[in-house]
Amino acid sequence: MRLFIAINLSDEMKDALIGVQNAMYDGGVRGNYTPEENMHLTLAFIGDTPDAQPVLDALAGVAFTPFPLTLEGFGCFGDLWWAGLRESAPLAAVARRVRRALAEAAIPFDRKRFSPHVTLIRRAAGKQPEIVLPPVSMTVTSVSLMRSDRGRNGMIYTELGTAEAKA
Repeated sequence: MRLFIAINLSDEMKDALIGVQNAMYDGGVRGNYTPEENMHLTLAFIGDTPDAQPVLDALAGVAFTPFPLTLEGFGCFGDLWWAGLRESAPLAAVARRVRRALAEAAIPFDRKRFSPHVTLIRRAAGKQPEIVLPPVSMTVTSVSLMRSDRGRNGMIYTELGTAEAKA
């Protein structure tokens, strides 16, 4: 199983991101656009693992309270274009707690620096348009363990379990 831990986005946030993607497409940008159902914020990428249960057990120990998440900014990593998120101490803290829980459980994960973003397009080609990202917000109330499977038309993400915020 290919696993990652993520924050799933609200419908309102996804709608705003689809609007940005549509503007990019109309502006001539081509590439592999992230489908609405796959939009998320990755906290930790685990990769291939034979058993999800140890990850679920580690995730269950991650404590956090609800916090806001707001779209802000736009950027790219080469030909991968993304929407950014407003700097947030609670977001950084939950990412650290998730990664610490994985490390303490000896679960290997990608230890690249956490850079909060939502992927909009992979293999983007075209002139990067002036993007005005609407400052849409949501409240994060859960963090999810996700499985990624290659489907006929791209990746299919399935939620395997969550850690819920404590009010």
